Amino acid sequence: MKDMITIDDKKRFLYWFLERYQLKNPEAEWLLQYIATNDKLLAKTHFTNRFKRTPKAIFMSSTDVNTTAFKFYKNQSVTSEVERAFLDLYNYPEEELYLTMYFSDRARCPEYAAVMVEDEVEGKLSSVNDAVLSLEAELWLDEVSYEHRLNNLEQRIDDALIAGDRSMFLRLSKEYKLLRETKGKNASRTTMS
Repeated sequence: MKDMITIDDKKRFLYWFLERYQLKNPEAEWLLQYIATNDKLLAKTHFTNRFKRTPKAIFMSSTDVNTTAFKFYKNQSVTSEVERAFLDLYNYPEEELYLTMYFSDRARCPEYAAVMVEDEVEGKLSSVNDAVLSLEAELWLDEVSYEHRLNNLEQRIDDALIAGDRSMFLRLSKEYKLLRETKGKNASRTTMS
């Protein structure tokens, strides 16, 4: 059985992570720094891969993995807005928070393993296989949807160039640029016309 994970252990891991990895969503990096400096919040923060059925969870990923940038789950609602997650953490620091982080080699990372929740001890988290598979499917669908929209726009831009339609080219190029810029922040809110 793993010894109790201390606030200092969590803080050390977060600073270690922030020194070595860049998050896809820069605002999420700021949020991690906020968590690392708030002992009351750190006391209620648990690192886990089994968060799907928890009351409040954050999912974030670094730039070196192919997953969704950021998701905040609370009581069956989901958002990719870091600001909403921050406001919730700020207003309700006494609530348990489950944090899942995706980065390269995380499965073999002793620093991450050192702060991971022992699910048998925690007792609050249900079995993972379904939750992990569901999350992986959701992340894969997010990525496939983004890639499809990006490829579609690229084809339409090429068609506008071939047709010599300058206004269509400019409009689609702007849409393409916006899609690329917002992917890290909030790809699910981006729409194609």
